[in-house]
Amino acid sequence: MSGLRCSGRNSAPPTLSFEVAEFSPGLEGVVAAETAVSEVDGANGRLIYRGGYLIEDLVPVAGYEEIAHLLWHGELPNENELDTLRQQMAAARTLNQSARGALMAMDGQIDPMDVLRTVVSAQGASKSLTKPSLAEAIALTAVFPTIVGSAYRRRQGKDMVEPRADLGHAANLLWMMEGKEPDLQKVHLVDSYLVLLADHGLNASTFAARVVASTGSDLTSCVVGAIAALKGPAHGGATFAARTMLDKIGSADNAEKWLTEAHGRHERFSGFGHRVYRTYDPRAKILREMAKTASPELHKTAARTEEVALKILHDAHPERPNATNVDFWASVVLTGAGIPKELFTCVFAISRVAGWTAHVLESLSDLRIIRPASRWTGPEPGKKPLQLAKR
Repeated sequence: MSGLRCSGRNSAPPTLSFEVAEFSPGLEGVVAAETAVSEVDGANGRLIYRGGYLIEDLVPVAGYEEIAHLLWHGELPNENELDTLRQQMAAARTLNQSARGALMAMDGQIDPMDVLRTVVSAQGASKSLTKPSLAEAIALTAVFPTIVGSAYRRRQGKDMVEPRADLGHAANLLWMMEGKEPDLQKVHLVDSYLVLLADHGLNASTFAARVVASTGSDLTSCVVGAIAALKGPAHGGATFAARTMLDKIGSADNAEKWLTEAHGRHERFSGFGHRVYRTYDPRAKILREMAKTASPELHKTAARTEEVALKILHDAHPERPNATNVDFWASVVLTGAGIPKELFTCVFAISRVAGWTAHVLESLSDLRIIRPASRWTGPEPGKKPLQLAKR
């Protein structure tokens, strides 16, 4: 029974002595790890990537491959290092026999996140337990777009498209989804999104990956655990929820009426509020600007929705920050990039796998099993008589 200690002589009934420990639901405010991979400065609305780079400084100049290198190594790559990484990723994009078999054995209409979780597990299956490595991190990161693109093609009843060595990470995703030369503007939108979402402190999925890593497990198992956590609607599914809300609102003219009625029904507004940020999410600021050209009509609806939603939330709860988060504007940008909303969480995973693997590799330097205590809420032990004979 975690969180309590029994004391007393063997001849006497045990007594309970509870160790005083602060209980923090959801581990809010608990520092569970030290990391140099990224920092979320919630009070000042800053996201800092490894090396001390602010996210708003990185997005205009760095692509996803450069960010992955940064998270893994702590430095942005030089030209030779970037070329080497691109070659390594290109060589690792193809599904192996186990992964291809797992993909083809699954119903084409299965939830894409379930497909991703299962095929990643098959891709990384090994005959023996292996220690997480950078080479494996690169290989897993490289194959994610192949899995998602292939799952989407099967969902559409179309043949799978093989990855191309001459295309980058974001471009390959669109190529394998659409089977045609990717539009450069859409590639830019996807690539920028991948940069913005590559890591974000000790969020639920990253924590899940580190928990698995702390047991001494392999990298694939860590990533599969992270995918399972990301699938939840309170985490990776929030962008889908924001897009669904905008679909229901329909137009800028309908935003005030719909939101007022929804608030009256005590419905939550998707895309607003954050566990850490006390101000506007810095990633949302960047995506909001991108959304103007990515999807002008949807941007108009989203901008009016944001304006009305923030006013309603402020009037109802002036003590809360109630700022817009990344999921709201990500839903608009991904739509403009041609990503269907059923793939939003998968594309989130394509981005975040670099962060997951960076955290796992970092944790190897001081591996200690993560084992928090729990608070016992059951009855005093030994007080309830056993009556098994009367069953």
